[in-house]
Amino acid sequence: MPDLLARLKSALAGRYSVESEIGRGGMATVLVAEDLRHKRQVAIKVLHPELAASVGPDRFQREIETVAGLTHPHILPLHDSGEADGLLYYVMPYVKGESLRQRLEREKQLPVDEAIRIAREVAGALDHAHREGIVHRDVKPANILLSDGRALLADFGVARMATTANGEKITVTGMAVGTPAYMSPEQAAGEEADERSDIYSLGCVLYELLTGEPPFSGINPRAVMVKRLTRRPTDVSTLRTSVPIGISRAVARALEKTPMDRFPTAGLFAEALETAPSESVAPPPEKSVAVLPFANMSADPENEYFCDGITEEIINALAQLSELKVAGRTSAFSFKGNNEDLRSVGEKLSVATVLEGSVRKAGDRIRITAQLIDVADGYHLWSERFDRNMGDVFAIQDEIAASIAERLQVTLAGQRAPRSVRPQTENVEAYQLYLKGRALLYQRGSAMKWSVGCFREALQLDPGYALAYAGLSDAYGILGYYGMLPPEEAWPQARVAAERAVELGPELAEAHNARALISMRDWDWDATERAFERALELNPGFIQARTWYALIYLQMVRARHDEAIRQARRAVELDPLSAYTHTMLADVLSNAGQPEEAIEEGRRGVELDTDSYWGHCALGFCYHFSSRYEEAQESYERALAVSGRHSWALGALGQLHADCGRLELARSVYTELQARSGQGYVQPMVLALVAASIGEPEEALRLAHRAADEKDPYLAFNGFCTPLGAQLRAVPGFNEILDRMGLKPA
Repeated sequence: MPDLLARLKSALAGRYSVESEIGRGGMATVLVAEDLRHKRQVAIKVLHPELAASVGPDRFQREIETVAGLTHPHILPLHDSGEADGLLYYVMPYVKGESLRQRLEREKQLPVDEAIRIAREVAGALDHAHREGIVHRDVKPANILLSDGRALLADFGVARMATTANGEKITVTGMAVGTPAYMSPEQAAGEEADERSDIYSLGCVLYELLTGEPPFSGINPRAVMVKRLTRRPTDVSTLRTSVPIGISRAVARALEKTPMDRFPTAGLFAEALETAPSESVAPPPEKSVAVLPFANMSADPENEYFCDGITEEIINALAQLSELKVAGRTSAFSFKGNNEDLRSVGEKLSVATVLEGSVRKAGDRIRITAQLIDVADGYHLWSERFDRNMGDVFAIQDEIAASIAERLQVTLAGQRAPRSVRPQTENVEAYQLYLKGRALLYQRGSAMKWSVGCFREALQLDPGYALAYAGLSDAYGILGYYGMLPPEEAWPQARVAAERAVELGPELAEAHNARALISMRDWDWDATERAFERALELNPGFIQARTWYALIYLQMVRARHDEAIRQARRAVELDPLSAYTHTMLADVLSNAGQPEEAIEEGRRGVELDTDSYWGHCALGFCYHFSSRYEEAQESYERALAVSGRHSWALGALGQLHADCGRLELARSVYTELQARSGQGYVQPMVLALVAASIGEPEEALRLAHRAADEKDPYLAFNGFCTPLGAQLRAVPGFNEILDRMGLKPA
């Protein structure tokens, strides 16, 4: 650009001696010069003529004055600015080092500690600017300079000038605000960017520093932005195993698609990066294992259920070994189909060994291969291939468990051999139907109704199959708890199946857990506690029993918050990558009055499963009870979207509207629930909660008595001590209902 160089040399003669161009971007050109007055080298940034014409000299000066007020050790300062021969320019120190982009081009990725330090320094600079009301809008490696090992964030001025003071976009052909590889989803969608957009861009930068590539790439900017809007980036620690899990989680949170799910401030991002590396990560117990989902090597996709079931049965068998730590089912299954490095699996699950394998079926023949691997060095500790008839599958599962126990030198106290001791059917077809039913039940939602048919078919083939009775009881019980079946249809079926499961399988944890649900619905609290404790005695790794015991019994019924928190934390330790365990812990913490940690756990749950209805609903509770109403509403609306407007989330949204003073909206929610109750079953307790919130105490009390008549489980959930039921508990006469339930007022 010789004309520009000549014009600027002439216009600034006597003040600056302009030497040469050193860089050019989409909105400005940078030249190196000597400051004749102060005898120092400087960099002069000159706006391209089309941008300068759109901005105008008056607004340019106002924006420069705002940015010039930023004083921070990691922000490149501004020395001077002005207009010369129609050119708008500003002056900065000349940094003799290099940009972060130049460093990456040379080295591709940085040492982990150095990458984290640079990101923390830039986050600190952004935090300072944000507190002054200034958003950068174009954080990228080219705008981060390295001087004596110190990061300096540059270019606050140009991107800021691409929008007017009134928020009206300046449109100049060929000019875009932000760089596609580092642009937040809201920027890519053309929406207004705030401080959290800068946090996203810095997350992209740190991602590249650690992995060598931005989180999203494509053949053109549009392809990059489409990926950003539709996909989640691979975890950093998966791509580079030396990155601590805490850092990987911090990066993932910074890269959340929705601004509200990111760090609320750059300062908190910096804190997360500072504390995560120093967290001491204890080595995994020597006697610990994760059983990864066995691969289906058969052509029939229906065999996926069978393979998953074999995996789960081996997990359950190993869980009987008191000296062995076994990773929970959900955490283990989160690696299904990922081909993740086993060291990363071991670090994420805190286990020393991994069992992986495959299953191939052909007619009535089955081949199962299994390998036990030391995650530290990849060494095979044990491997075996089993070629048997299908009828031998149960013996194979026990043989695998026994072999692993022997290799890890683990024994069952007081027992001769480590066997699964789980009642089994001799009918392989019934077993496969049971496995399919469990898989459908895990999916929640409408799939639970389909699971009923699988369990019933299994019982037709083997009427003495205890596990199938336990599964059938769970299916009807959960459908009843969620209000997806009316009580007269759900509970008699659940009760009969639970009692039969205990009769046929008294040593079966699933049977006692099913009985606990029935006892709770009967308000037989002592029997509920005995059943939960027996289930956990039989299988300490049974996540469903532990989380229900924590939230539903210990907290919601007994208000024993400390015990509930301990049990919920233990569930997270057993199944650390389970969205469900983190969500249940979030709900427990929120009910116990610990909102900040509750929100963190709730976010983690949603991060692990973005389609989880219960995850979004529980996170909404956490925000709601912390008076963060806007975020609560967004979570409730997401829960409604993924669940087909389930009544729990709808009722909570109605209560939220009332708490915000939006009574008309709250009443409209109540009207919708009433209309739905005329067409199908709606739990009366949901209606009672909303009625109390909109100032209808008599109606609320009437509905609460109806809930007591039906023994609506949602009454037990929210009648005694949770914040969601506070307004209803304040209604005169509600204590009579607690008396009916055998509970004392909280």
